[in-house]
Amino acid sequence: MTSPRTRITKAVIPAAGLGTRFLPATKATPKEMLPVVDKPAIQYVVEEAVAAGLSDVLMVTGRNKRPLEDHFDRNYELEQTLRDKGDEGKLARVQESSDLATMHYVRQGDPRGLGHAVLCAAPHVGNQPFAVLLGDDLIDPRDPLLARMLQVREERGGSVIALLEVDPSSIHLYGAAAASPTSDGDVVRVSDLVEKPSAEQAPSNLAIIGRYVLDPAVFDVLSKTQPGRGGEIQLTDALQALSVDESLGGPVHGVVFSGRRYDTGDRGDYLRAIVRLACEREDLGPEFREWLRGYVTEEM
Repeated sequence: MTSPRTRITKAVIPAAGLGTRFLPATKATPKEMLPVVDKPAIQYVVEEAVAAGLSDVLMVTGRNKRPLEDHFDRNYELEQTLRDKGDEGKLARVQESSDLATMHYVRQGDPRGLGHAVLCAAPHVGNQPFAVLLGDDLIDPRDPLLARMLQVREERGGSVIALLEVDPSSIHLYGAAAASPTSDGDVVRVSDLVEKPSAEQAPSNLAIIGRYVLDPAVFDVLSKTQPGRGGEIQLTDALQALSVDESLGGPVHGVVFSGRRYDTGDRGDYLRAIVRLACEREDLGPEFREWLRGYVTEEM
């Protein structure tokens, strides 16, 4: 296990999924590039990493994910066109994504699960702690979850996962944690993890959501982790091993999140995320909320 005081600068974003729940939209467009109002979902995730002080971002991609790289690269022709038109507002928005962070890319190759995607980051990360952000979960910037997780890692060492209390009937959609309280009200010590258990088998209703701060010891554990649920190498299984045997590179703590989270991996939640974020925008919100009230009144 590395020193808890080791400064974390690297973020890993797994983005190799096929996005089958959004077909046919994702047949030729990566699901991470689907717009949430007027920015692709993946840009919100990179912005969150940067806001937490993580300026080195590795994206784990797969086939047909080239638009992700293009989005975070410069587009000189478009920029020059906007410059010639004197449209400085749009020019700034276009340049924003390419100036966010130092971006790196690696291909996962075989779709062998989240644990395998994280393992693909080992050569880039090396023997340093790092954060993992899943692109389906958008965390409202007013609720700095990742910054809190980095603080807990600095204070307690090991790995830190984000947890959310969910209705027990929904726990089968998540990894579930067995946990005990600590001296911090929002922090728990994790003693066991189960990937997508039934409500009867779940150790609690604390669900893992898509933010992790990981000790590099997880790479060694992942390299020895056998395929689990769905025939994939599960990150939950590796973290479970760390939680029950601290000598491997533990402990594992969880930050119980109670803020605003937008799930863009589900079609219904994706639509709700767009509506909520649009309503809160200063430039769009007033007019959009007025239209929405009228629509709900007339149609519902």
